[in-house]
Amino acid sequence: MTAGGESRLSVCDTTLRDGNHAVAHQLSHADIRAYARAAELAGSDVVEVGHGNGLGASSLQVGLAALSDTEMLSVAKAELHETRLGVLSIPGFASVEKHLKPALDCGVDEVRVGAHCTEADVTRQQITMLRAMGVTVKGILLMSHMVSAEKLLEQATLMQAYGAEAVILMDSAGAYTPKDIHEKVGALVEHLDIEVGFHAHNNLGLSVINSLTAVSAGATIIDVTARGFGAGAGNAPLELLAANLHVGNISSSIRLFEALDAADLAEEMFVKHVPTNDSITIASGIAGVFSGFAAPVRRASERFQVDPREVLLELGRRGVVAGQEDSIIEVAMSLADGDGIPTDPM
Repeated sequence: MTAGGESRLSVCDTTLRDGNHAVAHQLSHADIRAYARAAELAGSDVVEVGHGNGLGASSLQVGLAALSDTEMLSVAKAELHETRLGVLSIPGFASVEKHLKPALDCGVDEVRVGAHCTEADVTRQQITMLRAMGVTVKGILLMSHMVSAEKLLEQATLMQAYGAEAVILMDSAGAYTPKDIHEKVGALVEHLDIEVGFHAHNNLGLSVINSLTAVSAGATIIDVTARGFGAGAGNAPLELLAANLHVGNISSSIRLFEALDAADLAEEMFVKHVPTNDSITIASGIAGVFSGFAAPVRRASERFQVDPREVLLELGRRGVVAGQEDSIIEVAMSLADGDGIPTDPM
């Protein structure tokens, strides 16, 4: 809150977590050390660090990280003095004893506990345990475009009851439009007693306007990454959000020039390819398919010589979500065999 009691926008920089997707989870000690320092200078309220899928996710199935969770967190923590260190925990990847407690020992200040948008109940154990320990904990609803505002409110209300201090809607497929933001973020803001946040992806080129629309709808937490560094078409770019906050005179702790510097540093050090939109990431947004599927869909489509856009549209029709990567091969094989899967024109 500001001195007058008005909410100040909180910015969570997920470059060192979501961005890890873009380099196959290979961020180094030097990358993390330098960017954590730059993000703090930029005024980020929270820097989220780790494997792209969060604590405990490093594996052959979703990608082996160059560094362990504790290595990444310890390196970042040493550079953060005012900015809070955050981490993502998705039950199924992360467990309390094996992952959460060691992360807290590294100095993690806040934990976001995430689940698919219809499965908030699986977060109960972790949220209640963390709150009992006095840890700041927030809920994340993944793939939130897939259900109605009423369903999201129901699930967010569960997280609130468990003790979450905020609920963040994650647009995991970059499928939201500003109209969706007004409806869904607005519903949570109106009915919850806790803060509401928004995490954008850029598949339809709307990450910045969607983030600003979320703020206008009452969200007080917005996620960003430097240069939009993230899976597929990437996320809401820190530098563009900073510019728009400046132009719109929206209160936050972000420092414009230092945010621009942080983005420049990230591109110089580890952003090998600045995220952009191509036919595959756009099709992913239209289909409402998890942005992290872009690379495996490309590989499967090349292997079976099928159109990756058709693969994505079929995955969307089936409502496939993260954790169901095997469906990518199944759909590509079916298309290659001519099994009559209907396709839509792009």
